Amino acid sequence: MVWEQRWHPLRREWVVVSSHRNERPWQGERVGRGDAPRALPPYIQDCYLCPGNVRSSGQRNDHYSGVFVFDNDHPCVGPGAPMELAAPPGIYRNRPASGCARVVCFTPRHDLTLAQLPAAELMRLLEVLQAQYRDLGSRDDVRHVLVFENKGDVVGVSNPHPHCQIYATNFVFKTIELEAEAQAAHLAEHGRPLFQEILAAEQADGRRLVVRRDQALSFIPYFARYPYETFVAPRATRPSLAHLSASELADFAAVLRETLIRLDNLWHLSFPYVMVLHQAPTDGSPHPGFHFHIQIHPPLRKPGLLKYLAGPEIGGGNFLNDAAPEETAAELQAVASVHYTEGG
Repeated sequence: MVWEQRWHPLRREWVVVSSHRNERPWQGERVGRGDAPRALPPYIQDCYLCPGNVRSSGQRNDHYSGVFVFDNDHPCVGPGAPMELAAPPGIYRNRPASGCARVVCFTPRHDLTLAQLPAAELMRLLEVLQAQYRDLGSRDDVRHVLVFENKGDVVGVSNPHPHCQIYATNFVFKTIELEAEAQAAHLAEHGRPLFQEILAAEQADGRRLVVRRDQALSFIPYFARYPYETFVAPRATRPSLAHLSASELADFAAVLRETLIRLDNLWHLSFPYVMVLHQAPTDGSPHPGFHFHIQIHPPLRKPGLLKYLAGPEIGGGNFLNDAAPEETAAELQAVASVHYTEGG
């Protein structure tokens, strides 16, 4: 049993780990078998992300055969956002929500997930995301390029066709801003990158490591806020995915792919998650010590049981993790590295 507070150095906050709570009686809502496998066809005629189909905007998708990128038809930030805003009263403030929002379809296959993509296709996807970061990040009006995938009904995905989104914004998202500040401050004070300290601690302990390659690794961090929260990172400090060399990218892709496979294999279901690429802002500042990595946040703590954000998280501002990271990492280590749909 683990029952203690653990410091999250990237977010500069405490996480309460109380693993005994994971066995508490539960009479609340269940979500069945999470995202239990559904027999989806490779193409659906009315799917607005499948090749050649018409989207809600009236635009028709290309008859694509690989990765397909297009500007989001319903953007939260975009060039059409009003630039001249009336000032709000009193202490309130506002500012334009400009930038660019894009959708990236991983594959024309409607029935696959990122974990099921062949290795070569995953590499190609990451290369496209490298190019998107360079392209969007070079714009004068873009201060940050956020890439994320929402996967599964329980995280509110409106379309199961495998895709991620890109928000290139005129502001830096708060989490990235906090991480950039924490990493710059640590480097200035100690002369060592903060994330390198995290990697050294995880490798010295070893219990929370999930997948390892020469130039990349994944782990459930000591300070995980969700039971199966997993970090995927290059071993070298690079500010973004776009800064990885070809060999670094190959190892990173292999680690990411196996990590996602192991999550699926845990309960033989398509594991839901929110996956975010933590990349340095593109606002022209140096951001010393920023270490690119991916954070995977699965909302399940057991089959069918969600990790709900309740009073402590929403009201109090600190996470409670009902599982010990050492125990959940051991579960992922124990499952096969071949996807269960392929006999793993």
